[in-house]
Amino acid sequence: MILRVLTLAAGLTGAAGLSQFPAFSQQYQQRLGGAVDELTRVVAQFDRDAASVGLDRDAALTELESGGAFGAARAASMSETIARHARLQADLAALEGAGPFMRARLAAHMGDRDIAARAWAAYEPSVPATFEGAVFAGTGFFGGWAFVAGLAGLLGGLFRRPGRRLSRQAAMAPRNS
Repeated sequence: MILRVLTLAAGLTGAAGLSQFPAFSQQYQQRLGGAVDELTRVVAQFDRDAASVGLDRDAALTELESGGAFGAARAASMSETIARHARLQADLAALEGAGPFMRARLAAHMGDRDIAARAWAAYEPSVPATFEGAVFAGTGFFGGWAFVAGLAGLLGGLFRRPGRRLSRQAAMAPRNS
């Protein structure tokens, strides 16, 4: 009885949690788009500043690096910004136009911790009333139920005494009188 209650609770927890994925992933993608837009503006401004003095991006970064401690620090931070922009732009390109099921398959493209933290902070869980939400809820229910049922079976098998199974089988066997 307790095992049934635990597996049901795990299933419901999985359903409630995974059913939130479609809406959360959509919010993540929207924030990702905003981050890419802002980083595009920053990188484009850097490129314009470099071009205004006759330099390309790499030459401008090299010149910054040789300009003392502040210049080296600024070159390093700008290089990180450019690399992040490229990474996030690739993630956004992979996710654009993807529905909830494809976003689940492409979840590795939702790995930016800053964007995920901001999306989570603003996210308000709700009851999904879409087909996708129902599918994710069903998958979460089955996953939670299967996890607890499998864990209980594994633990039960480890702690079951070998002689106990035989005595149970003997007790259930028909008696000849």
